[in-house]
Amino acid sequence: MGCDSMQEIRDPQSAIPEVKPSTAAQIHVALTAFLALFSIVGFATYGLPFFYDFMVRDFGWTRAQVTSGNAYSKLLIGPLFGFLAGWIIDRFGPRRLMLIGILMAGLALIGLGFISTLGMFYLFYLSNALGYVCGGPLPNQVLLSRWFKESRGKAMGFAYLGIGIGGAIVPVLAYWLCRQMGWHRALITLGILMIFIAFPTAYFVRESPGASRVSGAGGQVAAIGPVFRSPAFYLLAIGSMASIGAVGGTMQNLKLFLSLDQKLPQAEIAHVLSLVLISSIAGRLLMGWLADRFTKKYVMLLIYSIVACAIPLLFYASTPGVLLVFAVVFGLGLGGDYMIIPLMAAEIFGVRVLGRLMGVVLTADAMSEALTPMFVALIRDRSGSYATGLSMLVGFAIVGAIAVSLLPRSTVRTPGHQE
Repeated sequence: MGCDSMQEIRDPQSAIPEVKPSTAAQIHVALTAFLALFSIVGFATYGLPFFYDFMVRDFGWTRAQVTSGNAYSKLLIGPLFGFLAGWIIDRFGPRRLMLIGILMAGLALIGLGFISTLGMFYLFYLSNALGYVCGGPLPNQVLLSRWFKESRGKAMGFAYLGIGIGGAIVPVLAYWLCRQMGWHRALITLGILMIFIAFPTAYFVRESPGASRVSGAGGQVAAIGPVFRSPAFYLLAIGSMASIGAVGGTMQNLKLFLSLDQKLPQAEIAHVLSLVLISSIAGRLLMGWLADRFTKKYVMLLIYSIVACAIPLLFYASTPGVLLVFAVVFGLGLGGDYMIIPLMAAEIFGVRVLGRLMGVVLTADAMSEALTPMFVALIRDRSGSYATGLSMLVGFAIVGAIAVSLLPRSTVRTPGHQE
């Protein structure tokens, strides 16, 4: 027994002793992730595009310019901080980084409420991107993966409900706030609400059950090299980049398309956007339930196929009822799209490298999510139609589905692998 114990202490690649977490602690963790994603992704990521057409009208900016803030900020922040954030999470845990991210994302919306120039617009979008990296999906995915195992899909599905509920609320709330106080003060109010909602539970959350650090014995982190030499890593990265690009390109341009091209009233647009996110709630619950019961590869393939089938409905947006069908179908795919990626990564490579692995994957996804909307908007500015851009998005979704179909069904074992 003594030799085995010493070996466990000395060997940084040994399995971490499993500690069964309490139900109360798991509920706190799930609620923390729910509220963080509710604010940083639901309010900020899905709320900011609601204000794009106001900026186009008030400042005379183009569609490409208002979508470029998201693009340039993520292109700069992702490569610089994505892997570093993952390393910090694997080494020290996600809590402190989450707190910083929540503050930065909330302050970004407050700052955007005061802008009048493109320079200030880009500056606060940089803060928003940093908040997303530090407090958004990356730390929450790792936190949930550490605290849940058998019910990981359901836990991830519940936490990601925060995105759907936050995203469903924010168009209606933003519309009401804009009517009451103007769009500048509406943004300031949303930023304050984000910090108030997400910060308290994150402040008191524990990093992991039974330990302050799960990086390995002796404080060493598990090797990441074998992961990057695996073909499965590149298939996962390509598949997620393609599908996230399709989803992001659609969502970032949807308000512009419905408002400036389809000439729909603001109230009707708010209802369509909310319906997309309400449907995404059902998508997250359904896909999380399926992921716990069936091969995650096939659940991922189903999600990407739904996205590919939903986007072409926008070609018929002027036909009565089609927008509602689009909102429901696209929302189902949207709900599962972001959630399934960490589940698939943990299934293939384990949780001990998940911070750095998802740091790289989410950086690649963020670059796709940043560039694709801007390209679609640029094509619209130059051609006068969204037809080419929407066709490109459908192609991206199909590429994602093909890449996922080539992923292995079985786990890829790497040194230090731990589920």
